[in-house]
Amino acid sequence: MADIVDELKSVVGAGNVLTSESATYGYRKGFRFGDGKVEAVVIPSSLVELWRIAKLAVEAGRIILMQASNTGLTGGSTPDGNDYDRPIILISTRKLKGIQLLGEGRQVVCLPGADLYELEQVLAPLGREPHSVIGSSCIGASVLGGVSNNSGGALVQRGPAYTEMALYGQVDGEGRLHLVNHLGIRFQNEEVAESVLDALEHGRYSPDDVDWSGKQKAHDDDYVNRIRQVDEASPGRYNADPGRLFEASGNAGKLIVFAVRLDTFPAAQDTAVFYIGSNRTDTLEKVRRHLLTAFEELPIAGEYMHRDAFAIADKYGRDTVALIRFLGTKYLPLMFRMKAWVDSFTRRISWLPDGLSDLLMQFGSRFLPSQVPARMMDYHRNYDHHLMLRVSGTLAQQVRPWLKGFFADDQGAEGAFFECTTQEGTLAFLHRFAAAGAANRYVAVHGKNTGGMMALDVALRRNDWEWLERLPSEVDDQLVLKLYYGHFLCHVMHQDYVVKPGVDPMDVEQRFMWPILDKRGARYPAEHNVGHLYHAPQSMADHYRSLDPCNCLNPGIGRQTKKKNWAAESV
Repeated sequence: MADIVDELKSVVGAGNVLTSESATYGYRKGFRFGDGKVEAVVIPSSLVELWRIAKLAVEAGRIILMQASNTGLTGGSTPDGNDYDRPIILISTRKLKGIQLLGEGRQVVCLPGADLYELEQVLAPLGREPHSVIGSSCIGASVLGGVSNNSGGALVQRGPAYTEMALYGQVDGEGRLHLVNHLGIRFQNEEVAESVLDALEHGRYSPDDVDWSGKQKAHDDDYVNRIRQVDEASPGRYNADPGRLFEASGNAGKLIVFAVRLDTFPAAQDTAVFYIGSNRTDTLEKVRRHLLTAFEELPIAGEYMHRDAFAIADKYGRDTVALIRFLGTKYLPLMFRMKAWVDSFTRRISWLPDGLSDLLMQFGSRFLPSQVPARMMDYHRNYDHHLMLRVSGTLAQQVRPWLKGFFADDQGAEGAFFECTTQEGTLAFLHRFAAAGAANRYVAVHGKNTGGMMALDVALRRNDWEWLERLPSEVDDQLVLKLYYGHFLCHVMHQDYVVKPGVDPMDVEQRFMWPILDKRGARYPAEHNVGHLYHAPQSMADHYRSLDPCNCLNPGIGRQTKKKNWAAESV
């Protein structure tokens, strides 16, 4: 162990190689799930350093576990227990920042440490946006992490993160690391990996070196067509879709990705937000179908919240809303890193409670007023189901009169809507965003009165009128809370469950939830990857094997074998 650690230190410096349990905790422990031992956490400061430490690890017979922001929800970028057959070198790419504009911002090249917030800031002056924006993904989520996991998002017109253009390192069946350039950019000395990586990082290429032939895709350009097909008996997007697995896209850590090339999108300059409430699920489904089929343009976003999720988000997420509302998103990644540090520190002191950061934040939030606008709160009192629609100014001219007619009783619709002010629209979507962490906070605060939680993200059939689940009593009786929210127009639902004390959430999920979803024809996970929680379907397992024939990178992902060279069958 000492030899490999010393070699790693010689490449990146002693301060960037972490070995103690306390120093590595924030990297080993997943955002919601996953933990295990590592031989070292290494934090390179350049692409060349990343190449060198990866090469050292491969030649030493170590497992490489790549990690970007560690915001995943299924433990896909952290160790899964301590039953690996080789030591693990976890490589954090958080220092490898870098975003390069191509074609005046029509496309971007993102290095491993680039996050969505930074990409938004780079593109905003150009009037353009990335695939996802804050509010449709985890705070601080990396661009490469999204591509590697086929992550989804709230933006209806853009689909899951996807590209066919990437620069990556691949370990072959003989245990040799190779650099593969499918970025569509030519470099001098292409045969020398370190030369290519250094040139890329420092932008040493000309516009003439960039291939604009369009032979390779830089986003999922068929997505809009898929979700418009509302009568199809299959989901419109889900993580394991074989049509969206291509090299770096969906690689789940089976490649060492140095850069991806992605399309950007014009930002809508004039938008409107409509807030809809109803007590009938079929009313919202009628709205969904009409919006997807009747207009030439699609909405920008369509987010759903159930009344219970609304209430929990108001109580356990109002500090998140207030933070973003008054400080913006700039400081949030730093604050979440501070939160992780506090949790890591308290874990070492036995008399301090688990989740101290959440307890402190929840205590502080008691002094904050509700961040929910009065009209939204009025709908909360009157309606079970809430739908927020953000549309362009052009589409608003068509949607506004249609909604008025739809809720005028002449079409048998139950419910109502109002058009938000600018502030109401902002707060509506922030409130929905806060719901994603509210169940976690609830469990942290009420830990002794719960058995923990399970979080499912589910892709429902496009033709499913019964989109809100009805659980049998044998399951319902084991739950404290059921929270439903999601990306409604593409029928992707987030379903968080808090179980009663003494109940094992994973047992409930595997014995009851998975069979229920299978029977409904749903696919899961929809957008957060299989991680170490779910069994990878055969198409995904085949993808992993083709990318990593020696099973040297992130073995065990998708509940596959952790053994070298895939020596055992799936578990």
